Amino acid sequence: MQETAFFQLSTSTALLLLFGFYGATFLLSLLIGKKKENVDGYMVSNNAVGFGLSAASMIATWIWAASFYASATSGYKYGLSGPIHYGLWGALMIMFIYPFGKRFRKLAPKAHTLAEVIQARHGTSSQLIMAGSNLIGSCISLMVNFTAAGALVSILSPLSFIQGVLIAGLGVLSYTLWSGFRASVMTDFAQLIAMILAAVVIIPIIFFNAGGTDMLMANMSNLTDQQSNFFSTKALLEQGAPYFVAVLAYAIGNQTIAQRLFAVREDLIKSTFLTATVGYGAVVIGLGMLGMLALFVGLVPADGNMNNIIPQMASTYLPPFGIALFFILVVGSLSSTADSDLSALSSIMMTDIYGKNLARGKPDPKRMLWWGRATMIVATMLGVVFASLRLDILVMLVFVGALWGAIVFPVIISFYWNRVTNKAFTTSVICAVTLFTISRFQLIPIHGTVASFFEFCASVGAGVVVGLMTFAFFNRKISIIVGVAVIAGSLPYTLGFLRDYAVLLSSLTAYGVSAMVCTAMSWRSKERFDFDQLAIRVTSFHTDEDAAAGVEPAFRPVADPLPSNA
Repeated sequence: MQETAFFQLSTSTALLLLFGFYGATFLLSLLIGKKKENVDGYMVSNNAVGFGLSAASMIATWIWAASFYASATSGYKYGLSGPIHYGLWGALMIMFIYPFGKRFRKLAPKAHTLAEVIQARHGTSSQLIMAGSNLIGSCISLMVNFTAAGALVSILSPLSFIQGVLIAGLGVLSYTLWSGFRASVMTDFAQLIAMILAAVVIIPIIFFNAGGTDMLMANMSNLTDQQSNFFSTKALLEQGAPYFVAVLAYAIGNQTIAQRLFAVREDLIKSTFLTATVGYGAVVIGLGMLGMLALFVGLVPADGNMNNIIPQMASTYLPPFGIALFFILVVGSLSSTADSDLSALSSIMMTDIYGKNLARGKPDPKRMLWWGRATMIVATMLGVVFASLRLDILVMLVFVGALWGAIVFPVIISFYWNRVTNKAFTTSVICAVTLFTISRFQLIPIHGTVASFFEFCASVGAGVVVGLMTFAFFNRKISIIVGVAVIAGSLPYTLGFLRDYAVLLSSLTAYGVSAMVCTAMSWRSKERFDFDQLAIRVTSFHTDEDAAAGVEPAFRPVADPLPSNA
């Protein structure tokens, strides 16, 4: 196996690249800064972002640190099928989510967060569950991106891990703090262009410098039978299926995606999401190939850390200018998602914590902006602190996505079925998270009858996932038939088998339990919700008259009373 001696940029070169990148991004953000910021613009750009910026921002946000490091890890662990099992499923989830997104926008065209719409649909407890999961997920995402920055800087320069984390944290905060989401979208566009140009140059250079097709043919023996099989069952069960389940939850549970959904012009949602599907898949599958190449050449990850695979490949097979390009490529990718996380966290705190709870529906827009900016500062500090834990990026990605799986069914069904109640929503999520935690961390022995129970729940979860994906494009009857068929067809295979795959078992259990509990409790409900009320209860923080006059209103318009089940 090959041991790697790293080529490192000099301290001055690394600092020049970092400060040059963040300095240029900061100057770009100044072009869109406003002396008197509008809170709706700060959070969702007044729901009027065009196609180009929206598609670019969606791709840049979805391509984050995990897209580099975890995709390469997947290629390194699982061989030929690894990059596909990471990139393809992530891309398809962007496509599958847009029909639900169109429904959310149709019901609440002026929304800022998905939790805000949940509050109008159900009440405070459901809103806080949704907002809380968003906060936890975005904080973990922020931590992962800062971790990637530290790993990159410590490997490719004499600077330390902590110094890399601090520079990335302060750099992202500097250009996002004042203009919020608008700065994130604008800089995402520039960062995506830089990332694509860098990737087009870097990936072919690494491939040919590593030996090209001759190296692939000569080193095929380095791969196991499963790694050399494009249809590897091991890759499917350990990587593809768990990630497939996780990213569906990401699309619903991640405020960075919802924020772009509520920001883009309503008539451009479909074209934006389909373009993002193709763009994300192409870039990420290509990046995952670097991990596969590392497997072929016999590269050993430094310190046994899979996050070092891509930096090692760059250090080994790129000339100095290529390493500089790679440096900018990774910094741009993690920064584009980190600024999205900061914008998402600020919008949740502004809307769901301050606006809907602390201010009791009558927020002061100036104070809202203070809350948003203070949130960004605190979140950056927490992200830097927790990044020092250096957790495995792929493990964190699958864990958060699986945990979010508990809310997917209750959230989606709440906007289609008028019987779903606040109690059904909260109870189903709590039950699902509890059983997910038990099965994921093996808090009790998972064997015998207990294992069979979890495998049954997981089979239902598989039916729920496929049924929801079918429901995105077909009617309710077809989706139910498909979901039931998947449950019936999977049971003979999951019973006695799935207990050996804890990640997949727990992920599907979260979907299955939340769906069963929510459906059972809602079926008995006598309440019938009027969906037209959502557009009335969820409004802009600035009225059209105030916006035209350039005046910030003291209070948001008072909404209709919450539903009786709140």
